[in-house]
Amino acid sequence: MAVSSTRASSKPLIEKRSIDYIPEAERHGRLLSQFTLWMGANLQITAIVTGALAVVLGGDVFWSLIGLLIGQLLGGGVMALHAAQGPKLGLPQMISSRVQFGVYGAAIPIVLVCLMYLGFTATGTVLSGQALGQLFGVSDSVGILIFASVIVLVTVLGYRVIHFIGRVASIIGVIAFVYLFARLMSQTDVGALLQIRHFSWSSFLLAVSLAASWQIAFGPYVADYSRYLPSKTSSVKTFFAAGAGSVIGAQVAMILGVFAAASANGQFAGHEVAYIVGLGGTGATAALLYFSIAFGKVTISTLNSYGSFMCIATIISGFRGHLNVTRLQRLVFVLVIVGAATLIALLGQHSFLGAFKSFILFLLAFFTPWSAINLVDYYCITRERYDVPALADPNGRYGRWNALGISVYVLGVLVQLPFIATKFYTGPLVEAMGGVDISWIIGLVVPAGLYYVAARKWHSAVPDQLILPVEQDAVDAQPSRAGRIQAV
Repeated sequence: MAVSSTRASSKPLIEKRSIDYIPEAERHGRLLSQFTLWMGANLQITAIVTGALAVVLGGDVFWSLIGLLIGQLLGGGVMALHAAQGPKLGLPQMISSRVQFGVYGAAIPIVLVCLMYLGFTATGTVLSGQALGQLFGVSDSVGILIFASVIVLVTVLGYRVIHFIGRVASIIGVIAFVYLFARLMSQTDVGALLQIRHFSWSSFLLAVSLAASWQIAFGPYVADYSRYLPSKTSSVKTFFAAGAGSVIGAQVAMILGVFAAASANGQFAGHEVAYIVGLGGTGATAALLYFSIAFGKVTISTLNSYGSFMCIATIISGFRGHLNVTRLQRLVFVLVIVGAATLIALLGQHSFLGAFKSFILFLLAFFTPWSAINLVDYYCITRERYDVPALADPNGRYGRWNALGISVYVLGVLVQLPFIATKFYTGPLVEAMGGVDISWIIGLVVPAGLYYVAARKWHSAVPDQLILPVEQDAVDAQPSRAGRIQAV
């Protein structure tokens, strides 16, 4: 513990690493930081709105709460399995996709992930702009620009600051949610709402899907925030720390959304921020709640922007070889990412990005199969035995394009299309399913099974053990044996 604290205190405020492997000497942090980061990322307004949808779209309170919890646990398990990869590999999440797709082929799912997080950032910026506009008495557009500036700053500073913001957001979020729940209980007959029980498979599965999709969406970047933990950190403990923070935070936020929507008499949809703040009161109390909403969005929007930066750097490095990102390049990348998200937010703020948000949810179908393939390969096929240096070598073990991984991925996307239900696209089998989108279930189960069967027979050579880059400390200690890799 003391060593970890010393390491952390000796690190610069501005992160110098990007998609590099994190040497053991630079590892720091505690599992508690994983819990607080993901708790803070989920105690926010978009999670409240997502939970409210279960009721707005026809569900009752009782079964919506149960469905949301089941979805949190299922999706949170997938998310946490990705988180456990971070300390072992010391790498951002998406670069490990090169094992399954090839050094060039990994760009296929990564491009789609970038688009999705760009949309999530834009959507969150709209809600935060509304909160800041109310807080400072300015227009929503000015609020959006203020929020975007904060996101740029925090994303450029990087890993340590992001975790610090996560801890603060957790504290503020807990205080705000306890207060809002207390106010809600005093104004609403919660017992009466819970007594209304009209079970419907379509409404129940909708609640499960809302929560599960919410959690699975963190998969492509969750290891970005655990990769600095010491490599000997328990995978099981990492799983529970990140998973528990995310599941608890999201479920609490969605419970508030369910009760708020059920008691709003139709006044919630379209006035989400104002209605939630109105539960707490007016004047100084309202101002503090607007601040807590905006601050809560800082964490998740920064995660989206930081993850997008990692994805872009991973794509470029795949085709250009190893990429050392300077601080100026990092700033340029972040400005482009946040700038694009801000432009989308400004253009779509009055319709709450309706059509664009549907398009982003449609993109979920394109990385659910990626998640299934990545997890099956890591835990069942290679069993954590990656050749990390080969991830940067198109001529190495993993090659340029992996036909097996890409083929299963494409098939995994196609089999979901009949079951997708969004305003952007609705599949032909959705009506038969009662209007519920179960594509995420198909997108996990089918590619996972296919890849497991195929990879056991045709997977490229798996190393006998995890191979990591040689760290300078080891080279200095044993100069006669200095080489390319070290085995673990």
